Amino acid sequence: MIARAAIVQFNLSPTLGGAEVFTAFMGRALAARGWPTRTVVDAGAAFWSDLDTGGVAPIRVANAAAATAALSPGDIALVHSPLPAQALQAMRARGPVMGLAHQILYDASRPAYYDHADLLFGVSQHVLATLRKSGLTHVHPDPLLGIGEIHRQHAQATPVRGPLCEWDARKLRDRVLALGDRAGGQFASRPSYARRTGLTLGIVSRLAPAKQFPALFDLLAPIINEQKHVNLEVFGVAVGYKALREFREALRPLGTRVRLWGFQRDVAPAYRGIDYLMTGLPEREALGLNVIEAGLCGTPVLAVDASPFTETVRDGVNGFLYTDPRQDQGRHFARLLAEIANGTRRPDMAHAPAHLDLFSFANFADRVDAAMRAAVQHGAGERQPASA
Repeated sequence: MIARAAIVQFNLSPTLGGAEVFTAFMGRALAARGWPTRTVVDAGAAFWSDLDTGGVAPIRVANAAAATAALSPGDIALVHSPLPAQALQAMRARGPVMGLAHQILYDASRPAYYDHADLLFGVSQHVLATLRKSGLTHVHPDPLLGIGEIHRQHAQATPVRGPLCEWDARKLRDRVLALGDRAGGQFASRPSYARRTGLTLGIVSRLAPAKQFPALFDLLAPIINEQKHVNLEVFGVAVGYKALREFREALRPLGTRVRLWGFQRDVAPAYRGIDYLMTGLPEREALGLNVIEAGLCGTPVLAVDASPFTETVRDGVNGFLYTDPRQDQGRHFARLLAEIANGTRRPDMAHAPAHLDLFSFANFADRVDAAMRAAVQHGAGERQPASA
């Protein structure tokens, strides 16, 4: 019988994103399959209290050096967010270091743990392909995928307007704008969401550069604008003022038919308040947990016909795939949207549960268990040398 080593997750991200939601349900999956587990997080990250960690209480640390000290000899480290090479080397002196790749490698830069880990796991086939293309060979062959994590500790009945941006405190402009953003939330009325007449498209995502929303809507906003009864609702916080400015500029053709609701502590009401979820462009997307989350809420998806969306969307079942608008200037999307708007095209959501079962918690926990068994076997065997 394989020994149950303790799996210690490390995620020192100061902001909430898909990797942090993944870390929370990863801890639950480890515990459900009998793996002793702990999670080490940044002391200043307040969002962990919103996530369902299944009783795996986060250990809060001030810095990477303190994080390393939370690792006991013989533990297996599982790293989700960037750490300094020095900290990773100190971890490797105590036991195996595994990494979970949450991002696509599309240029020369990558987190240090991708190179220093003894074994890397990927969240999708798309991620695994880019790891191998970049010359990384210490890669577990099967993707972990994920689950549709829609439960939050602070549920709300309907979305309300939240912060629009993650402000950069190092910049005077952002500090001033942040004061106005906070004042708007604290002293002004916070409007509640109400669905408008017509077809409602929605974004439920951080407005991060990897999503490439400005490039997508430079092409699609004029097409959406031609359908006069189609609205766009945006639930998510922009990663920096530049991202917010570029996003707004791309959506300018829609005028008042687009509304920005900002950060949401509870995402389920946002999914249930729209008719279709829209994803970003595919090549820098790792998996797209929001696609799975939308499916669990009964909301179909519109996504570009490319990996990783082809791993999560079954065309015509839990949504529709359309040709990359950079290839056909949005002609396929325009036809699809017109047919959806006039009611002649509908996905077969009755068969979506069978497809989405792949992303059930039970199936995810089984994949995690198999991956950790591989990690233990790898640690007991010959370990990969750390990169210089």
